[in-house]
Amino acid sequence: MPHSPRHLLTLEEFSPKEVLGLLDLAAVVKKSPAKYQKALAGQSLAMIFDKSSARTRISFDVGMYQLGGHALFINGSEIQIGKRESVSDTAKVLSRYVQGIMIRTYAHSIVEELADNSEAPIINGLTDSHHPCQVLADFQTVREEFGKLKGLQLVYVGDGNNMTHSLMIISSKTGVHCKAVCPPGYEPDSRIVQSAQKEGKRNGSRIEVVHEVRGSAKGADVVYTDVWASMGQEAEKEKRAKDFQGYQVTEKLMAECPRAIFLHCLPAHRGEEVSAGVIDGKQSRVWDQAENRLHAQKAVLVTLMGKRGKS
Repeated sequence: MPHSPRHLLTLEEFSPKEVLGLLDLAAVVKKSPAKYQKALAGQSLAMIFDKSSARTRISFDVGMYQLGGHALFINGSEIQIGKRESVSDTAKVLSRYVQGIMIRTYAHSIVEELADNSEAPIINGLTDSHHPCQVLADFQTVREEFGKLKGLQLVYVGDGNNMTHSLMIISSKTGVHCKAVCPPGYEPDSRIVQSAQKEGKRNGSRIEVVHEVRGSAKGADVVYTDVWASMGQEAEKEKRAKDFQGYQVTEKLMAECPRAIFLHCLPAHRGEEVSAGVIDGKQSRVWDQAENRLHAQKAVLVTLMGKRGKS
């Protein structure tokens, strides 16, 4: 009988209790790494990269090593998933070799098809629609700063992209109020917004999308931004640079919320979506946030692969 593993695709499939459980485990793993040195001994994680990334590759590779396992880097151009071989066949073959598969790709449908056909857990390292591993690290950082999540206010300034979607989803699970401030025409996907609003009502979260930047950060605990043009949108860069004028996190914006911390998923373009003074300033927590990718992902790996390894 085929194994039915648990996957991390969007975080929508995780209950509020399970999301908080991942964050709790991430904190424990960070504080006491030695306790988990053999958690995934003898196990292997396949890492498929259709989109390159420094933080995702290094954090997963180091994470598997620190858990006693092994990470295998697979360049997307080598296997040409969905072209040279079908997505379903790739999933079936890889899951006979490894105990987990992480993929960083473009279309979210690829991750879903992998999950439908894999006997190993699938971890979404990033798609055009979602970035769940990043927001787990983000909220670990926020909870370290404030000692809680419920009732906090997060303001995201910029493109309604995969980061916006995932921030709304995790906010709706944890009682965080999330406001996306986007230029007209660059709002997040309405289905994801509505789903997050529905989930948020159950957990005490307000999820909203607005266009006006001025005054948007008043009362915020967290201010977040991302690049204006993501990987794969290079052709739109010039147009986006014009459309996003004014949607920059500056010292003036941060002055609206002096107690807030600033977060950015990186890489950052100083002088575009964020000023150098903010990202390098006293309110910035981007380096703690980047480090927490390692700890949050170790929690994901232990949660998804640990039980399978014992079965």
